[in-house]
Amino acid sequence: MILKGAEINRYLARPDPTRPALLIYGQDAMRVALKRAEAVAALTGPNADEEMRLTRIAGSDLRKDQTLLRDAIKEVGFFPGQRVVLVEDAPDATAPAVEAAIDAWSHGDAAIVVTAGGLTKSSALRKLFQTHQTAVTAPIYDDPPGQDEIAAWLSAAGLREVPQAAMRDLVTLSRALDPGDFRQMVEKIGLYKHGDPTPLEPAEIALLAPSTVEAEVDDLIDIVAEGRTGDFGPLMRRIEAQGILPVTICIAALRHFRALHAASADPGGAQAGLSRLRPPIFGPRRDRMARQVQAWGMRNLEDALHHLLETDLQLRSATRAPQMPLIERALIRLAMMPRGSR
Repeated sequence: MILKGAEINRYLARPDPTRPALLIYGQDAMRVALKRAEAVAALTGPNADEEMRLTRIAGSDLRKDQTLLRDAIKEVGFFPGQRVVLVEDAPDATAPAVEAAIDAWSHGDAAIVVTAGGLTKSSALRKLFQTHQTAVTAPIYDDPPGQDEIAAWLSAAGLREVPQAAMRDLVTLSRALDPGDFRQMVEKIGLYKHGDPTPLEPAEIALLAPSTVEAEVDDLIDIVAEGRTGDFGPLMRRIEAQGILPVTICIAALRHFRALHAASADPGGAQAGLSRLRPPIFGPRRDRMARQVQAWGMRNLEDALHHLLETDLQLRSATRAPQMPLIERALIRLAMMPRGSR
C-alpha cells in the first residue's frame, strides 16, 4: 500500500499494527526522523525503550548480517505490549533481508519500521514495499507541515485553544524554520502555556520564536524607523558599550529597510508582503512594521536604502574615519528624514 497526500499523516499518527512492515523514506533526514518517531510512538505507546519493546538495527549492520531482522521480530519480550523493530538508514542492499523478514512475519511478531533516504523509482527497497500486499509505504516530501498537522502537534503539547490568528502565524513560521526547529518551537509553546487555560496569542508566538539579530539592535532600528530621536542616544550608547560592531548595526538596518521596501511594493499590501518574507514577519512585529511602511512610503524607503548602502561601503572601505560615529550619524539622518508617501 502506497500512502498519498493527507493519508500519510493520518496513517503515521495511528499505524495499523496488523500490517507487518512500514517504510518511511525521503530526502530530508529530519522530516523522516520526526515521522519515524511519531509512528513508532503510536505503535508501542509509552516506555517502549525501558520495557525493551523497541529494537534498533542499523541499516549497515543488516546488510552485513541478513538474519538480524528476521531473528529480531521473532524474539519474545518480557513485557506485554506491541513490539517494534526499527531499521534505520537502510540502504537499498538490505531489500533481500527485509523481504525475508516480511515473508517470515506472522501475527504476534514485532512490527517492522524501515527508514531510508531518497529512494529512486528503481530502488529495490521501494519496489518491495510498493508491490507488497500488506506492507505500507510512506514517502515523506519536503513540504512544510499543514494546519491539521500543526494542530495535532499543539494538541499533543496540551494546547486546545488556538485562535485562527495564532494558527496563521504558526503556519507562516513553519515555512521558515527547519522541521526539527519548528517541532521544538511547538514543544516550547506547550511548556510556556502549561497550566494556562487562555488561548494562545500571536504576541506569545513572537516572544518564543527564534531571534535573528540582537534584540537591542532591533529596538534601535525601530527607533530610527519611527523617528523617535529622543530615544536614540541612550540605546546607542548601551549598544556601543556591548561591543557590537558598526557593520553589524548597518547590516541589521539594511535588512530592516529592505523588508519595509519589499512590503511597500507588494500588491497585496504591507501585511501580506511582510508575511511573504523569508524569514516571515508575524504577530505584533508585523503590525508595527506595517505602520512603519505606511509612514515612510516607497520613495522615502528607496532614499533610506541608498543612504544605508553608501554607509555600508564606507564602513567596509579602507577609510580611517571612526566607524561607530559613521553609522551613528547615518542612523540619526534616517531618524530625522521627512516621511510620507511621496
